[in-house]
Amino acid sequence: MSRFDDHFTPESDAPQARKAAATLRAKNSKDVDDEDLDSRFDDMDVEDEQESAFLRGQKRVPVRRSPLPKKTANRLKKFLIVGGIAAGVVVAGAMFYRYGTTSWRFRIDSGEQIEISGLRNVTRTQAMEVMGGDIGRNIFFVPLSDRKKQLEQIPWIESATVMRLLPNTLRVDLRERTPVAFVRIGSKVALMDANGVLLEMPPKSAGVKYSFPIIVGAGDSEPLSVRAARMKIFNSLMQSFDSEGAQRSHDVSEVDLSDPEDVKVTVDDPQGAVLIHLGSTDFLNRYKVYLAHAAEWRQQFTKLESVDLRFDGQVIVNPDSRQQSGDAPATKPQAKIVKLAPAKKAKPVSAKGKGKR
Repeated sequence: MSRFDDHFTPESDAPQARKAAATLRAKNSKDVDDEDLDSRFDDMDVEDEQESAFLRGQKRVPVRRSPLPKKTANRLKKFLIVGGIAAGVVVAGAMFYRYGTTSWRFRIDSGEQIEISGLRNVTRTQAMEVMGGDIGRNIFFVPLSDRKKQLEQIPWIESATVMRLLPNTLRVDLRERTPVAFVRIGSKVALMDANGVLLEMPPKSAGVKYSFPIIVGAGDSEPLSVRAARMKIFNSLMQSFDSEGAQRSHDVSEVDLSDPEDVKVTVDDPQGAVLIHLGSTDFLNRYKVYLAHAAEWRQQFTKLESVDLRFDGQVIVNPDSRQQSGDAPATKPQAKIVKLAPAKKAKPVSAKGKGKR
């Protein structure tokens, strides 16, 4: 028996041979199938590529571009949004304006809806002569600035404020002028403030009383600027008299401002009023000269009527005696010049004498 025969016998190895043959056929068949499939897939890939390239050319969709740049389009959107908001505000404002100007809620029905504060010398009747015409009017149609100007034309009113208080009330706040002196104009006496504004005397019903000096030498036909200049001198005079806290302005009963270079004051004295010429400056020091020598001059003269203190080192006593009366000169005291002794200077104290008694 040959070598092959030793390993393979029909009886023992037949099943194995059949199995090996089947495996070999399956393998060969698989190889053939794989090759066929591969070749088919290759053909399909080529066809797909050709078809897809053809189809892409047919199915391409064109891109639609905006005629505006993106930045401009964004700005346009913002503009439209802002415009819409503004339009809404305008519409709302128009509706509110129509409601406010037509509704009865904003109508001033009576004088009780006009509140006036700050009244002292001005009566409510005077103020209502200006404000009363707004009764029955819509509060939004009241010209506040015009009413303010009309109220300030009343001499006593220095400033006025007119406000709307919704729904239907007007509030008026007045600031009155402060008088500082009486003024005699002809046979009439009025009040005057620090700026030269003439003020009528308040009614007795107001219950207000004033105690001021009387200013003479001013006229009602003078422009306000002239009276203001006179009052500037008057204010300086009063301030200097009260500068040391002695309230010497209370001694003054009358101030003559007809000559700005010679301010004359009439002071009350237990033995009679005296007219004093003070010039245009140094009012207090000159008045102190009068206070220091008044008793002495009364002993020298029968009657002390006036004193001229405008000159340094000398005083003219009774310079106005002949001007104030038409009597014969012999019956009136004559003017006389009185020499004033120079003020003594204080002697310097030596350091050695400070400790001695």
